[in-house]
Amino acid sequence: MRRRLINSTLAVVLVVIAVFGVSLVIVETRTITSSAQERVDLEAQRLVSIVDSRLLGGERVTEEILREQIDDGRYAKVEIPGRPTVEIGQRPEDGALRGKAEGEQGETVTIEESRASVTRELGNTLMIIGAVALLAVIAAVLLAVRQADKLASPLTDLAETAERLGSGDPRPRHKRYGVPELDRVADVLDSSAERIARMLTAERRLAADASHQLRTPLTALSMRLEEISTTDDPDTVKDEATIALTQVERLTDVVERLLTNSRDARTGSAIVFDLDDVVQQQIEEWRPAYRSAGRAIVCSGTQHMRAVGTPGAVAQVLAALIENSLMHGGGTVALRSRITGNQAVIEVTDEGPGVPANLGSRIFERAISGHNSTGIGLAVARDLAEADGGRLELLQQQPPVFALFLSREVRVRKEPKRTVR
Repeated sequence: MRRRLINSTLAVVLVVIAVFGVSLVIVETRTITSSAQERVDLEAQRLVSIVDSRLLGGERVTEEILREQIDDGRYAKVEIPGRPTVEIGQRPEDGALRGKAEGEQGETVTIEESRASVTRELGNTLMIIGAVALLAVIAAVLLAVRQADKLASPLTDLAETAERLGSGDPRPRHKRYGVPELDRVADVLDSSAERIARMLTAERRLAADASHQLRTPLTALSMRLEEISTTDDPDTVKDEATIALTQVERLTDVVERLLTNSRDARTGSAIVFDLDDVVQQQIEEWRPAYRSAGRAIVCSGTQHMRAVGTPGAVAQVLAALIENSLMHGGGTVALRSRITGNQAVIEVTDEGPGVPANLGSRIFERAISGHNSTGIGLAVARDLAEADGGRLELLQQQPPVFALFLSREVRVRKEPKRTVR
């Protein structure tokens, strides 16, 4: 690339020099020739005026007198009617520049100058033009080398950054080069590095959370199997087997959720999807549990919102918030969807006592809980939201209002708000 930049820059400069150099040589040649011819004509006019003045004064017109009025190297011929022709200097033989003038007394003065002087002047001009062209070529080469270094070195750095990302090192370099296009590429690579770092962090945390979330159903299942192995009562075996099957179903559900989250975090497959589908799915999934608890779950707000993210991750976040309200909240749980700026927002609120004042700023930290639980659910939900390009916040403590913010696709049409029970 470096060689191509130098060659292309040098080629452009040579073409420009050739075009303008030839034009300048033609113009200078004509200018120098015209100037020399004009000097000869003026010399003839000056000499004829001198001859006129001497003739009018009755003075002699001789070669000795006129020689002092002629520049060296020029040939002059004075023709006066009735008198001998006066010639001064040596007549050039290489094709001279000729100037001729006639006086008031009928005399004729002819001045000739050798073209050698014009050739010398033209040669000096061509040497100056050639020197300027050479300096221009040298300057172009230096400029091309500098520009090549300025462009090639950043591209090498960007290639190394991309290679580091591919090898699993997602640290952004935050290095800029002063070239808008290259800085844009550097911005994209840094953003990709930060996103990869977030995804790797989320994946590591998800692995840690998996061991925690699987430990409880496995322990419960182990206890039920121990009860079965130590009893001979068929009814007890049947009851314990039924409970064990329930634990297996719970374990299967946890594994499926963890695998879904793991795939989404690993691939970063953010798409544009319909939020209504995810919200309705969660309401249908949790409505039996709320009905069993004698409570209700409803949704309201803006319809047909489309957001950018991973549907599976959004479903996991909403499930964590709904389960948190079921376990620790009270009354009706409401999911409200709205739009703020360029973001789609889903709020989850209930009529319970809310979040204790001393935990408001730490509610999303791991192992922080006000009800003797593990404190991992909200932390996992926050990690999933951030890995998906959104954020999860506690907008209000009493009554509790949790909000999931996602980037949204601009809605084409507006629909009336709805309330579904």
